[in-house]
Amino acid sequence: MNQIRRRAFTAALAFTALAGATLGASLAQAAGKTYALVQINQQALFFNQINEGAQKAADAAGDKLVIFNANNEAAAQNSAIENYIQQKVDGLIVVAIDVNGIMPAVKQASDAGIPVVAIDAILPDGPQKSQIGVDNGKAGADLGAYFLDYVKKNMGGKAKVGIVGALNSYIQNLRQKGFEDAIKSDGIETAGVVDGQNIQDNALAAAENLITGNPDMTAIYATGEPALLGAIAAVQSQGKQDSIKVFGWDLTAQAISGLDDGYVIAVVQQDPAGEGKAAVEALAKLTAGQSVEKSISVPITIVTKENVEPYRAVFK
Repeated sequence: MNQIRRRAFTAALAFTALAGATLGASLAQAAGKTYALVQINQQALFFNQINEGAQKAADAAGDKLVIFNANNEAAAQNSAIENYIQQKVDGLIVVAIDVNGIMPAVKQASDAGIPVVAIDAILPDGPQKSQIGVDNGKAGADLGAYFLDYVKKNMGGKAKVGIVGALNSYIQNLRQKGFEDAIKSDGIETAGVVDGQNIQDNALAAAENLITGNPDMTAIYATGEPALLGAIAAVQSQGKQDSIKVFGWDLTAQAISGLDDGYVIAVVQQDPAGEGKAAVEALAKLTAGQSVEKSISVPITIVTKENVEPYRAVFK
């Protein structure tokens, strides 16, 4: 573990201890149930919207929600779960960084009688009660089909597309595969895949390298919010707004601006707030002795210039 990662990990553990102390002091005061949401980071708007949806659902039910920010450190998520088990929370929500590495902690929670539900990142088979999110492979394929139709109608049926992915993310790999499988067609050339590692600055550098290495590239597909933000920034920095069309995942103010300017064409928009809400509602049922569906799917929308208007107020 290098020095930077060690400092981040130490800080995350300190945050865990603080969260645990605060939680321990307040458990007795909570009128309803207490749930813990173990989050990836607080940089991505997507994750913050999950938090907001979960918080509103907990407030509406008179329950307490505590949120842990792992700052992209998988080990910190495991430590946080162990701490929340000791504090005897009533339920856990996890947005996993390492879907395999988190499973021992998930099992430990289950063994302690604490129900666990997962959002977004898909956990392997285990004792978790429900998986909440979208069908990432299908949504990637749906955007691929939209891409093919757009290329046929607006690009003379030919395109060279590069992909900005996050190879450390299982779900973004599903999105990548779904898209790649869907666009296999005459006239479509793939420029390659670069790894943004689900970090915006890394995605920006990777996208810039992709553009520089492929001066004839005409399209980019980005598999998540950091990748899309990086791709948009790279297109802008390289002055390629007139020659590269961008397709990707997760709306932001920058993506909406790109839609208005005409170089961002289509963005898969999930409902992260709805996912957070669904997770809290699932825990409420589980702690009341009821059952929930093993997989809870939240619909997506492909947002274009034609249907972006209702989203503007959310992404000011």
